[in-house]
Amino acid sequence: MRLFRLEIKRVLKTRVTWILLLTSLFLAFLLAYLPTTFPSIKYTDSAGNVVELKGAGYEKKIQADIAGTVTPEKIRQALVDYQACLTKYGVENSYDLPDGVYETEIFPYAPLLHGIREVFADPNTGVAPTLMEIDPEALDDFYEKCDERIVSLMKQEQKEHEGAQKKAVAMYEEVEKPFQFFPGYSSDPMDYQIILSFFLLLFCTVIAAPIFTSDYQTGADDIQRCTKYGRAKFALTKILSALFISGISFCVCALIYLLVSNSLFGWECTRTSMQMIYSAVNLPNMNIGQLQRFVALGGLLCLTATVSFTLFLSSRFQNMVAALSVSLFFCILPIIIYMAFPPEIGNLIFPLLPASGAGLQTSFLYTATEFDFWNIGAFSAWLPHVMLGVYCVEIPLFILLAVSSYARHTN
Repeated sequence: MRLFRLEIKRVLKTRVTWILLLTSLFLAFLLAYLPTTFPSIKYTDSAGNVVELKGAGYEKKIQADIAGTVTPEKIRQALVDYQACLTKYGVENSYDLPDGVYETEIFPYAPLLHGIREVFADPNTGVAPTLMEIDPEALDDFYEKCDERIVSLMKQEQKEHEGAQKKAVAMYEEVEKPFQFFPGYSSDPMDYQIILSFFLLLFCTVIAAPIFTSDYQTGADDIQRCTKYGRAKFALTKILSALFISGISFCVCALIYLLVSNSLFGWECTRTSMQMIYSAVNLPNMNIGQLQRFVALGGLLCLTATVSFTLFLSSRFQNMVAALSVSLFFCILPIIIYMAFPPEIGNLIFPLLPASGAGLQTSFLYTATEFDFWNIGAFSAWLPHVMLGVYCVEIPLFILLAVSSYARHTN
């Protein structure tokens, strides 16, 4: 334990470590605050005055009447009011309404229109009708239509994988209905949570990369190996200290982000069903608060796996620059694979990489809101579950490899 404390103190003494940790804390506050400045409405009222509303608070006031349970009756009434508004002004699309009409007449109930077109899309082609083409009476069966839509959607998304179709339908059956909605929240804060996780991943990689290579370069390793615990036990101590610093840093920053963000947007927003923010047929049975925690847990495991892999590279490389360069490359490699490879190939490869859950496109958030599965033959698994399982294997594997590599290292 004394050796563990000394190693933590040694890592924390470096100037780069302090700069990165302080920057992480600053980013946690900054990224939590920035999304609250995005919501805004600017229009000209009937008196000719320009009205501008900013910040998350105005949505709570304007949409207060629709907060709570999203019943089929509320959805039907919202569509009736929408169609009446467009008919009144003689237009077919809300974009063609006169200035200020959408903000004053439709915006107060606009979130209730979310998902209607998607749910009533053609089951064969996936083409969604316009809101003016949908019969309001059909919305009495909105949630039954959701159950039907997930079946037809998965036949399109996973047409060659019956196992994935069945798993998706089974997952959606567990989703709590009717949905819940509390105004003021959007997808932006969730995106910024992922951005914070990615920065933390990069920072902790920079901190971990020199753990072994710095001793190789300075020659301190030659002395350490002559001590009683200078090989496997010392390697494990160095690894655990790096993982401890990284894990605590991530947990503190993630906690700060969620506390600040939810306090600014309002804690009631965490009770909103994720289906009201993303797709009406999202598979997870989660509200926003549960999704935040799921993304945070996934981010922590992703960071731990990546740092473990970085420590393994550090134990193998003699040069600190080489170890850091290769480690950072593997941090962005999942994004490269996701963008460069066809989905059927990329979705098989990137979940196996330690940093797979950190990039915005490959993050736990985006994989949880998409309908991608890991399909090998008749076996199908939801992508986020695959990533979590891979991390649980990679973390102890890379730790053991790093210890073994350091113990057998020769200059």
